[in-house]
Amino acid sequence: MVLPFLFIAPAPDRGRGMYTSEDIPANTVIEISPVIVMSGEERKLLDQTLLHDYIFEWGDDQQRCCMAMGYVPVYNHSYTSNCEYEMDYDADLISIKTVREVKAGEELCINYNGVWNDATPVWFDVK
Repeated sequence: MVLPFLFIAPAPDRGRGMYTSEDIPANTVIEISPVIVMSGEERKLLDQTLLHDYIFEWGDDQQRCCMAMGYVPVYNHSYTSNCEYEMDYDADLISIKTVREVKAGEELCINYNGVWNDATPVWFDVK
């Protein structure tokens, strides 16, 4: 499930990103995406490819990983994101929900740390 007013567009200095053409209230689920779950051994192989930047750690022990279908891999990172993601390990789903009101034309971002306002540096910001 993806809300019909979400779209992919160029994101300045970040390739592509997710945007909305309509205002979205806080706490709105905007996408529910199935995932493909992979083993820890498969993750080691993926970590050697460009797909490393698009996979999510998966499971309570985070030894596996997953590739989300739908638009989920296109959401860019922000340390103060306007969306958050939630993983459903039993149903193999990731959902994206707004954490505040989002205005039409605004980029929709998630925090790659898993918590919308976690300022811990992510792998591409570690110096």
